[in-house]
Amino acid sequence: MSSAEQTTSPGLPARILAFVVGDSQADRAVPPTGFTARLTVFTSAAMAFLAVFALALSMATGRLASRWSAELARSSTLRISAPDDQIAGQTAAALEVLRTTPGIATARPLDGGEARALLEPWFGPDLPVESLPIPQLVEIVETGDGYDTTGLRARLQAEVPGAVLDDHTRWRQPLVEAAGRLRMLGIAAILLIAASTAAMITLAAQAALTANDQVIRVLRLVGAQDAYIARAFVRRFTLRALTGAAAGTLAGMAAIWLLPRADAAGGFLTGLGFQGIGWLLPVVIPPLAAITAFLATRWAAIRTLRAKS
Repeated sequence: MSSAEQTTSPGLPARILAFVVGDSQADRAVPPTGFTARLTVFTSAAMAFLAVFALALSMATGRLASRWSAELARSSTLRISAPDDQIAGQTAAALEVLRTTPGIATARPLDGGEARALLEPWFGPDLPVESLPIPQLVEIVETGDGYDTTGLRARLQAEVPGAVLDDHTRWRQPLVEAAGRLRMLGIAAILLIAASTAAMITLAAQAALTANDQVIRVLRLVGAQDAYIARAFVRRFTLRALTGAAAGTLAGMAAIWLLPRADAAGGFLTGLGFQGIGWLLPVVIPPLAAITAFLATRWAAIRTLRAKS
């Protein structure tokens, strides 16, 4: 590229600076206040606020499902069903098999109180556990390497006929799928919010162009090109969207931060929000809102100005 071309073609930083500073003559075509200004700022702020919550909820529910899946992956349950006079012997035999199985860290039988605690959410606190034919449950905790499920089942079938091993696969797989779907739902919600923002800003830009029809005609009479006029609208609406989105993002992050912490909430709401470096993710929302406003306003301005030609 020649030196003349370099002089007449400013670089990207210079163009961004010129876009932010703007042109006072062209800016007269865009109303600095009024309905369209308030609508653009409010829409951007509200959508950014909702985007923060959609992002936080998606991440929190994904973490919850992943944590449940990880916890189930490290544990298994052995269920022993046998007559009352054989249950103790089969339990002892099963514990011996588990003790000599590589990959199993601990194995312990659950007592009556623990069995009652497991059944209480389903049948209430007054369930007579002692009088019911409830199988003996053995809690198994794996080591980091895990154990051979197929081999253990074969040994148990040969030595403890009444034992059934549950490695929680049927519980773990739905949670893994749920985590992925929740993340996809979060992304879909953010895309819908972006589309709604673009639609509202497009309508606001078209309303501003229509309201300033006389000013646009005067600018054309003095030789202004449509690209010059459109640039003023694009700049003003992009900065409005950026300002509103920044305010909405800060409000959303403050609301998330004020939610009860994990040690105070518990249950399904445990850990709702962002953690660690995840707090940086909402920072990308205002720039994305500005890009959305830039594209939507540019399309609306060019389309409307061509229709007025």
